[in-house]
Amino acid sequence: MAQKPPLAGRTAALFAAVSDRLGEFYAAPYRRAFAKAKQEEEDLFMLLIFSESLGVPNPATFYTLELLPTLYEDFHDWHRRMGIERSPLDGFRCC
Repeated sequence: MAQKPPLAGRTAALFAAVSDRLGEFYAAPYRRAFAKAKQEEEDLFMLLIFSESLGVPNPATFYTLELLPTLYEDFHDWHRRMGIERSPLDGFRCC
């Protein structure tokens, strides 16, 4: 015979399950808005990082330069999303 977990453990598990479901219930209508806001935030960050390469003066170039290699993987999706058909960077061809 399997023993049941103690009452405190079952109550805590029940509250955790109810809390998860309530969180899902309240977040579900706004999930699309959250995703769009996150995408816009990431696009702005990409613009900030690649601004010097695109000809826009950036006073923080020294600090953003070391982030370039990590963002090259997402660069193609970003410039296509921004409506730029080909890569605007001279030294980096992604497509």
